Amino acid sequence: MTQQLDTVVQRIMQEANIPGATVGLWTPDGNYVRSFGLANQSNGQAMSPDLHMRIGSVTKTFTVTALLQLVDRHKVNLDDPIGKYVEGVPNGSKITLRELAGMRSGLFNYSKDEAFYEALKTDPHQPFVPQELLDYAFQHPVLFPPGKKFEYSNTNLILLGLVIEKVTGQQLRDYIKKDVLKPAGLDHTLLPVDATFPIPHAQGYTTQTANGDVQDAADWNPSWAWAAGAMISNLQDLRVWARTVATGKLPGGGDLISPDLQKQRLTTPPTPIPGIGYGLGVFSVQGWIGHNGSLPGYESLVVYLPSARATLVVLLNTDIDHDNQEPTTLFGEEITKIVTPGHVFNLPAEPAAR
Repeated sequence: MTQQLDTVVQRIMQEANIPGATVGLWTPDGNYVRSFGLANQSNGQAMSPDLHMRIGSVTKTFTVTALLQLVDRHKVNLDDPIGKYVEGVPNGSKITLRELAGMRSGLFNYSKDEAFYEALKTDPHQPFVPQELLDYAFQHPVLFPPGKKFEYSNTNLILLGLVIEKVTGQQLRDYIKKDVLKPAGLDHTLLPVDATFPIPHAQGYTTQTANGDVQDAADWNPSWAWAAGAMISNLQDLRVWARTVATGKLPGGGDLISPDLQKQRLTTPPTPIPGIGYGLGVFSVQGWIGHNGSLPGYESLVVYLPSARATLVVLLNTDIDHDNQEPTTLFGEEITKIVTPGHVFNLPAEPAAR
């Protein structure tokens, strides 16, 4: 199986022109942890399992966990309207926190706004504050009444980040560090407030640039993705986190969130994609629970399959499509065909800024 995995990973990297990849697979029958290719194309530094990576929308699993903890502590209710906490939200008196976490708010996704995307491409080093992101979104009419359908939107997570800050009186990064990362023992995971990137890290390659040429995006400011996609982590932390999110249990025992809320998190109504559901900040893909992420220069996949007690983490230092497919989708699909043929992961990543 190790040989099969080596072969398929190297084939995808060659076909899709992927600079570097780290793959971690942990099952009761054995583990597979390998890095391939280059972390830095300019100096030839090899990819390795210890590197920090930007994880894109896997950030959503942390933000929603923080929210669910506040529900457990009776600070908020999932069925509160967002208007109770944030002013000026279209349909704010009707959209609930649950609908935001479950991608069923009907609010326009700011990262699909042309003016936002142009601003980001023109100067990817500039800082954005949450209200700027909401302003881009709220220029657009709501797409549908709350709860009526599934529509992936980063706007939802920016709003939940603001709720957490308002209720706790803390910056989102500080609350997540103290109440989510520390209990789970995740020492190499953080929500940066600027372009800060811990060493060692991989450089990240993207064509989401002003002229469409490939550029290194490692020092770009991810503040535009904030609670929806700005976090940084590494392979071992994400191995722990994948299982923690899917089970609700901390590595040392004890509950990350209450069993009742964990059950609600894992209630995954269907999306328009067959075989795929979305709960509260998590996908269910043919049984795999977790999230993928994509932002300029980086892609990630962090999932757990309860029926097989299997964890899969894929980290890439590019987000450049291959034949209109996201790189992590190619890896997720081919790896799970080998390891769990009855549960093939086939979810397209949502590019955060495209």
